[in-house]
Amino acid sequence: MASQKIVTVSWFDRVKQSVGGVVIGLVLIVAMVVLLFWNEGRTVQTERSLAEGASLVVAAPIAPINAANEGQLIHLSGALSTSEALEDTEFAVSTAALRLIRSVEMFQWIEKSTTEKQVQLGGSERQVTTYSYARGWSDEALNSAEFNEPDGHENPAMQIEAQTFEVNSAQLGDFSLDETALGQIGGLEDFVLTSADLEAVQQAVDDWMPTSIVKGAIYLGEEPSKPQLGDYRISYQYVPVGVVSFIGKQIGDDIGYYKTQSGDELLLASTGAVAADAMFGEAASGNAIIAWVIRIVGIILLIGGFAMVLGPISVLASVLPFLGSILGFGTGLISGVIGIALGTLTIGSAWLFYRPLLALLIFAVGGIVVAGIIYLGRKKAAAASVPA
Repeated sequence: MASQKIVTVSWFDRVKQSVGGVVIGLVLIVAMVVLLFWNEGRTVQTERSLAEGASLVVAAPIAPINAANEGQLIHLSGALSTSEALEDTEFAVSTAALRLIRSVEMFQWIEKSTTEKQVQLGGSERQVTTYSYARGWSDEALNSAEFNEPDGHENPAMQIEAQTFEVNSAQLGDFSLDETALGQIGGLEDFVLTSADLEAVQQAVDDWMPTSIVKGAIYLGEEPSKPQLGDYRISYQYVPVGVVSFIGKQIGDDIGYYKTQSGDELLLASTGAVAADAMFGEAASGNAIIAWVIRIVGIILLIGGFAMVLGPISVLASVLPFLGSILGFGTGLISGVIGIALGTLTIGSAWLFYRPLLALLIFAVGGIVVAGIIYLGRKKAAAASVPA
């Protein structure tokens, strides 16, 4: 089932919106320049901190605690243990783990929308939004009152929420680790329930809804194969108690963040018995990935910012739709060129500030990319001019 909503935006209103977009675009450009410059500084600082840590870290026994390592950056590896049992009392699910995560989905109406825009003669824009509705599983409570067509698509209130349970402390030999260190441990695994758990779950639910275990998860509803509105699927993941490795500052019988001279705070954790150099290598790889993600996102948003600044040009010309399209393509090309150029210039300038030797390489790569875009744009323009 689907419905449509048609809105016509006048040329004058489009011009006003595009002018307002100029301000947002300028703010976005400034923010992305600052972000890109900051990201390079952050990347270099983290690299130096990791290198510093790798040169300082010492292997320490988990028992007995070596008092001579107090305040030093140490590497620990061994089997964790805890006397705490994590329990979700609402559903009588318990396990010996460091972390237990409850995920909740409810069967409900889901609204999807797509909008098609068409500029008409005179510069007005016809916007046709198509809404479709289907029932499905969602881990968010969807407010059907905000749907375009709420009638016939009413969702019940979501009465069960996701929740995380964590131990307060765990032992690693003679070390007693608190939430600061334990919170660094990842390695989530699926916690699979079986038919043997059904009776305890049913007692906890107390006949609130029919209960069953389906594919290792709790199902609340009459018929799992034919879900109805308001049915729930509740699944669990956990971080098991096992062998782990840490790099951090020895603080009595605990470990915490180690402040490097470069300015970062180091506290690393890995599941399994992992050597210190491998842990630093993983952290360095993660730092590089974060740096590239921020670079790519920053340049994309720079392009978007320039597109908003140049937006009024194509809107003003859209009184003749074909002219608006041509100018829109041109301003889009210009935005791409300027955005990439400014992005690489900012990154290169930051490297020139933090690491001069690599700046030349970045400038060269940026220049090649911009030159390639200009070449393709000219080639496409020349091809388009042939029929004319």
